[in-house]
Amino acid sequence: MVRAAPSGPMPDYVEHEEGVTRVGALSAEAVVRDYEAAAKEIEAMGAELINAAKRCETMTAEVHNAIAFMRDTATSYREEAKKIFKRIEECSIFTEQVRKTCETVKLKMIDGKL
Repeated sequence: MVRAAPSGPMPDYVEHEEGVTRVGALSAEAVVRDYEAAAKEIEAMGAELINAAKRCETMTAEVHNAIAFMRDTATSYREEAKKIFKRIEECSIFTEQVRKTCETVKLKMIDGKL
């Protein structure tokens, strides 16, 4: 496939040598312009990579925030579990004390000491 030679001014990092023939100058220009076009495409890919990296950084920050939220939520669940655990055990102890008191009163009633 034949591509049209890029046009426009030559890159500033090259200049024609004194005494170069027209064919040599045109050939050199064509080659340097092809290289320059490729270099610009490479730079454009670099810019795209920078944008992709920024998106990754943003996503990473969001992931860190989500992980922190999950840790906080897990901590809250553990604290709530501890409260419920303690409350159930307190109720269990209280219920056992009530049962023992009732048993004592019942035995006193049977023995006629009440």
